[in-house]
Amino acid sequence: MQLQVYLSGGMEFAEDNGAEWRSRLEVWLKNKLGHSCFNPVKASEELLSTKYSGADFRDAKSSNFAKHREIAKEIVSLDSTEIILRTDYLVCYYNESAQRGAGTKGELTVAAIFGKPVYLVKDMAIEKIPSWVIGCATEIFDNFESLQDFLLKKYK
Repeated sequence: MQLQVYLSGGMEFAEDNGAEWRSRLEVWLKNKLGHSCFNPVKASEELLSTKYSGADFRDAKSSNFAKHREIAKEIVSLDSTEIILRTDYLVCYYNESAQRGAGTKGELTVAAIFGKPVYLVKDMAIEKIPSWVIGCATEIFDNFESLQDFLLKKYK
């Protein structure tokens, strides 16, 4: 059985929407563990290009708030449904961009409520991470290498 991993972390305030670390980890998870990934960066890009072609989601926050809100609601529904119905565990990269936004905190909460393990890789001092986020995490790692060692032992 192929496990499904949700790649959680900052997007709205992240450089490249957080695509780079997700792409690297997605390849590693597939090659080393045979796990598939839900990458919200790719899912959002697909949604925007197919259903909202021509819309600039970020710009719409100030130029067309009603459209921005409509798209945001659809993204929240898409991502939450993915976690609830198809995700076996989450990997969360928690850095300043995740801290500035709200989606990551929402994803971790949904995962915790539905009993999905959350493996959190932190890129800041633990004292700066909200207690809520810590409370949602199953395991906390200082870097991706430690996470990968753990995942190899747990899922190989």
